[in-house]
Amino acid sequence: MATYAIGDVQGCYPELQRLLEKLRFDPAHDRLWFCGDLVNRGGQSLDTLRLVHSLRDNSIVTLGNHDLSLLAISLRGKDAQERVNPELREVLFADDAPTLFEWLRSQKLLHHDESLGWAMVHAGLAPVWTLRQAQKCALEIERELSSPRHPRLLKHLFGNRPAAWSSRLQGIERMRASINTLTRMRFCDVNGRIDFESKGAPGTQKPGMYPWFEVPGMRRRDTRIVCGHWSALGRFAGMDVYGIDTGCVWGGKLTALRLDSDEPQYVTVDAEPHRTRPPGGGD
Repeated sequence: MATYAIGDVQGCYPELQRLLEKLRFDPAHDRLWFCGDLVNRGGQSLDTLRLVHSLRDNSIVTLGNHDLSLLAISLRGKDAQERVNPELREVLFADDAPTLFEWLRSQKLLHHDESLGWAMVHAGLAPVWTLRQAQKCALEIERELSSPRHPRLLKHLFGNRPAAWSSRLQGIERMRASINTLTRMRFCDVNGRIDFESKGAPGTQKPGMYPWFEVPGMRRRDTRIVCGHWSALGRFAGMDVYGIDTGCVWGGKLTALRLDSDEPQYVTVDAEPHRTRPPGGGD
């Protein structure tokens, strides 16, 4: 039995198939953790969602910013949905879209397995959060997403304010701050204020900003954390954080990290030859 975390797939369905073959994934024995951003830009988001949905009894998903964006778009009118890119339109107008969206809304924002000693999040954690506080904030969102109240949250999902999570925040602002932290953060200051514009590698950030896992004075979590979201960071291991978004959709690799071995083990497949990073990069 093996447990693997897989980085941002973003609709790169052929690479996901090849990676599962390389892992010799056996759903009767193995488990998969997906770090989020299952959809968008890779060309085959619908096939990707259908595959991961078919593995739902053997997998755990933490939602990424692209997944949440798709859920928000799914509540818009048909005219608005027809204006999104063809890849997402294919998902929105699929016969099984209601089933896929209901399943996607029931996924996590943060997962922790105490027996393995690992936690998984798409982007990062606020400097002031202990693991317990992070779990509480994630659970607030998970409950809202899976409840009949989810349209209210998804309607007010977007926005860079508030830029930092605070225990004083309430309601939609509190949940938006938690979502921005869990699914969008790369760099932040010592107060957890996120720089939403900087997407480069560590060392390229503005003065006073730090990679979220290097903020001075941040709280201890006493667990290893696996995450995605940051393709410019690439494969990273340090301070008990393991980044595995290796930019498959931009021509890099799709990476799996084995979590149940004594030492973390990586398995990768190359991106399809046609994938390239556009001018200005991406997230």
